[in-house]
Amino acid sequence: MAIKVGDRVRFLNSIGGGTITKIINKELVEVEDEDGFGIPTLIRECVVVETENTIHNQEKPKQEAKQKKIEQIIPEPQKESYKPEEETKEGEKMNVLLAYVPIDIKALSSTSYECYLVNDSNYYLAYNIASGNGRVAFSRAAGFIQPNTKIFVEELKKEQLNDLEELNIQLMALKHAKTYTIKPTYDVELKINATKFYKLHSFTENDFFDENALLFQLVKDDIAKGDEEINENELAKVINMKETKLAARVSKKSNNVPDIIEVDLHINQLIDNLNGLSNADMINYQLDKFNEIMKENEKRKGQKIVFIHGKGDGVLRNEIVKQLKSKYPNYYFQDASFREYGFGATMVTIK
Repeated sequence: MAIKVGDRVRFLNSIGGGTITKIINKELVEVEDEDGFGIPTLIRECVVVETENTIHNQEKPKQEAKQKKIEQIIPEPQKESYKPEEETKEGEKMNVLLAYVPIDIKALSSTSYECYLVNDSNYYLAYNIASGNGRVAFSRAAGFIQPNTKIFVEELKKEQLNDLEELNIQLMALKHAKTYTIKPTYDVELKINATKFYKLHSFTENDFFDENALLFQLVKDDIAKGDEEINENELAKVINMKETKLAARVSKKSNNVPDIIEVDLHINQLIDNLNGLSNADMINYQLDKFNEIMKENEKRKGQKIVFIHGKGDGVLRNEIVKQLKSKYPNYYFQDASFREYGFGATMVTIK
């Protein structure tokens, strides 16, 4: 059954639903929720619960009663959605990202990508995402996104990636029926090099998706960041960091040892070329690096070391825990700060 404007739907894989207000294209519709916000949604993610014809054929008394009920319940969710305890201190600063998630990360040469806007703040955001050449723009998506959530923007095929060379993202932050700090209206220019989509290391673990994603920070701590063009040479230096450089960061000869030493154990941060290495070889190499850092810092009582291992399937973390229990039983260890490192880091304190 074809979806039509006026149909009421619920979302297949998430909580919520609403009324179809616009057919955007053959794959995408706009759903207006009970708060009055239009949400671009894939048609395949919608389940019709009441058609337009059924709605119009209802008896008028029932329709009026239902309308009164809606009027009564709409204000209540709006108020509850802004309960102070549901907001965070960190969320009062604007942090907004644009994310690209490959549909099949094992086939980067041919896969399509899903684009999401991520709103990591306590504010509603009105947004417009446009592509163009600096003079003429084409709006790719526009609407509202709720606080501390992400929203699907579009699906891109490989041949469409060049359309992302120049993006303009406009953002306006607001809250409803409460006092808040006014934020500037952001007008972010983002330049994306399409070659990033062909590099596996461009897609990283993150706190917003179960899958690895290519992330672009549009606003960080209230400051627009998208207009800062990434230097490819600097990026390559970081990704292909030499072992000697990593060792220098935590060398015992350093006179200025930081309060917390951070060690990234992702394999592509330790080795330039992974050709010919099995999974077992990589795990062993990472554990050798872990033990090397532990040995270098064994005399620094109270020193804290954060080993960044990522979420993944938990193999490396489990192996590190085994090493700590067997070789360093007197040392204290715990999950590192979620705010700073996500789920993929362990902090060790030398005793």
